[in-house]
Amino acid sequence: MSVSLPFDAVLFDCDGVLVDSEPITNRVLRDMLEELGWSMTLEQCMATFVGKAVKDEVGQIKAHTGQRITDEWLGIFRERRNEALDRELQVVPGALSAVRELHAQLDGLIACASGADRIKVELQLAKVGMAPYFQNRVFSGHETPRSKPFPDVYLAAAQALGVDPKRCAVVEDTVTGARAGVDAGATVFGYSPGGLSHSSASALRAAGVGQIFVDMAQLPALLAGHAERA
Repeated sequence: MSVSLPFDAVLFDCDGVLVDSEPITNRVLRDMLEELGWSMTLEQCMATFVGKAVKDEVGQIKAHTGQRITDEWLGIFRERRNEALDRELQVVPGALSAVRELHAQLDGLIACASGADRIKVELQLAKVGMAPYFQNRVFSGHETPRSKPFPDVYLAAAQALGVDPKRCAVVEDTVTGARAGVDAGATVFGYSPGGLSHSSASALRAAGVGQIFVDMAQLPALLAGHAERA
């Protein structure tokens, strides 16, 4: 049965929303930072870097290590990260069914708008079988003037889909991404199942998220029922 949604498009973050990538990425990052002299646990690394692009944190890394982070270092990090993701990445439970259902309901008007680099995003979507649902609708914060928490990547995605950002639902799991969605004018839904990979429900609400949920499989029903709650 066809379900009418109160949105014209749905814009998904990638890491932590569609794929469980943060522990893998941050393990690689932690190891490489230790090689530079900044020792921390995986938990500390995730608390520091989840939701942020490493390229935007080079100042912080230099402050802790005393070493300038070069493009070469970033390239090696991305290579090691991608190798680990290709070996180990898993889909977020319920995400594939939610993407498939919303893609059908919205006649393909869904997009993936991530703060990560395009190669990483496309690798991950292909790894978990989502690439066909986001074909030609992947947007990277590395390719916009500013990355999250600025709204540029969500504004670019909405424009490419030909949709008013105010008519978009954004699905995010970090404060950094939630602020980007809110500032784009979208309605942000916060995925917060607990754990270090995601911001807390209280932090997401403080960032302007109106609805929090813990089961990605329930997202289509949550979106469909939004008009009743508004």
